[in-house]
Amino acid sequence: MGQWTVRSLVIPAILAVLAPWSAPAPANPGGPPAAHVAAATAGWTPPLSTRGRYIVDATGQRFKLRSGNWHGASGTWNGSGDVNDDANHHAGENSGRIPLGLDRAPIDRIVAGFQQVGVNSVRLPFSNEMVHDQQPVTDAAVAANPQWRGLTPLRVYDAVVAALTDAGIAVILNNHTNTTRWCCGVDGNERWNASQATSVWEDDWLFMARRYRDNGRVVGADLYNEVRRNVWDDPNWGLGDDHDWFAASQRTGDRILQEANPNLLIIVEGINWTGIPVDGFPHGRPTLTPVRSLSHTLVVSGKLVYSAHFYDYTGPNHSGATGVGETSDPRYRDLSRDQLYDVLYQQAFYVAAESGQHFTAPVWISEFGADGNPSAPQISRDWFTNFVDYLVRTDADFAYWPLVGWLENRGNNGWGLLFWDRSGRRADVFSGGDWRADAWARLVGFAGRTGPVDPVPRWQMLSPDHGDFVQSLRMRARPDWDSGARKAACPDGQRLIGLAHTGNRGLCTDVTAADLWAPSGAYTVVTDERYVQPGNDWASGYTKLQCPAGSFVVGYAVRGAAMSSALCAASGTALGAAGRTVWFDRGDNRPADGGDFAYGRYKGQCGSQEYVAGIAYTGRFGSSRTPDALYCRSLR
Repeated sequence: MGQWTVRSLVIPAILAVLAPWSAPAPANPGGPPAAHVAAATAGWTPPLSTRGRYIVDATGQRFKLRSGNWHGASGTWNGSGDVNDDANHHAGENSGRIPLGLDRAPIDRIVAGFQQVGVNSVRLPFSNEMVHDQQPVTDAAVAANPQWRGLTPLRVYDAVVAALTDAGIAVILNNHTNTTRWCCGVDGNERWNASQATSVWEDDWLFMARRYRDNGRVVGADLYNEVRRNVWDDPNWGLGDDHDWFAASQRTGDRILQEANPNLLIIVEGINWTGIPVDGFPHGRPTLTPVRSLSHTLVVSGKLVYSAHFYDYTGPNHSGATGVGETSDPRYRDLSRDQLYDVLYQQAFYVAAESGQHFTAPVWISEFGADGNPSAPQISRDWFTNFVDYLVRTDADFAYWPLVGWLENRGNNGWGLLFWDRSGRRADVFSGGDWRADAWARLVGFAGRTGPVDPVPRWQMLSPDHGDFVQSLRMRARPDWDSGARKAACPDGQRLIGLAHTGNRGLCTDVTAADLWAPSGAYTVVTDERYVQPGNDWASGYTKLQCPAGSFVVGYAVRGAAMSSALCAASGTALGAAGRTVWFDRGDNRPADGGDFAYGRYKGQCGSQEYVAGIAYTGRFGSSRTPDALYCRSLR
């Protein structure tokens, strides 16, 4: 499913399709899992949050997502023919609109199987259609779980969530598709708003987040799967239109945390495909590359996780198609080990590897997989081995696709880790004859970083590019402090530390101090020079927006490109008075901390032991009242 399975891209203006994946596998009888792969679900305390590149539990212990995808509730129907005919479902496996395999094995045996192959968390796809589907599941779909007869798909999904979390398994809710059908091509599920209004998508997320709010082991909201091009249009990252995935995920993540469940991890997948997959036309798989220059800052800090998908048959510029929609670009499996690792780093893994940046966050590879059949080509085996080695080398969080398959169909679809037949007989990756067994055991058996993870300073971007970017819950609850202007404010507990000369971008941090803001929450909106102290003209000839004594800048407002106001918070602790002017009207003037928060723009930034006490600009001829200097004062 998350595989770029593109079915049919019509070619009216040279459009091609990304071809469907097909995955065979051997039919091996069930057997015990490898003895050295232990259940990995004990001993963690929800909720989860992030510290730098790591996910941690409520006690600060690292919680590595060793996950699998249990698909089916988002649909297996291929989109044509009788929906009740198994032949019209992906690989002939009809899930009945619920997680696959509930017709074959009792829920407790399925959950135990997940634990036995080393999974501690499950990515559980659903469709928006499933949320509203009032048609009860068929008796056949829950033949091995008759207690669920007559339930709607959502009620069965509820029961599955409860069974997983009761066993100590963490659940990540994944909005996989708009419609309940197999993903992923030009199928009406390309974007969060491909077959529905954005408002419906947001409302469904609030509904789902609230539905499981009291279950602490429901830990994450994976906002949408494999955002990609439809026939006519590309998604984008930051243009501000209704195809802007950055803006949509930012807004919905904030709404979930503010209105529904502040404990959830917000998981944002990169863009899976843009452009026309035809040689000579621009096309490719951006994944997480745009994050380096435009990253999310959520209203609740420590909740952001980025994700990406990798399969051998796709590539950095290859759609995964065979035939129509196929280009001459290399697939990931065509790359040497070193080339593969370089591409993986550039496309996704840098986000976790580079610490102390505005974009630094955990990266969860929420889909990867391979056909476990003996007939699988050596080039695919080599890719899988190399990819697993890279996951081990980088100590990455991961989710295998998929967990469950049909045993009698394994010769046609051997991608699963566990297989059941109609009589309930089970086989798994460790049953013998599955070439993935050693690599999978090495992956789930690798401990990586364990134990407590110390809190790290946060560096986060403000990007009021197209509208307000107020990430302070305090200020969201207050009246509009500069009506008609675009406003930006740091998350609570952080302070402004840097500004761009043009482009309106800002940088926030909590380094050195926790929350300087006074308990009263007092603040001042500064629009003139009334607080500039006599004899301290720190930017002569420039207009200076300086905070009152004992206050520091936590936000700003702009009108077009021009500065409109500075938002100053009263400090609850004594601040230093020694200051210096940092000019950035003719070049960068900043330390390396936090990363480049405004690519291609001049930037100014105070030191990590300083706070911003003022912003200077000029409106003289040839200038646009954009920031030219910061007044930086020492914290102590």
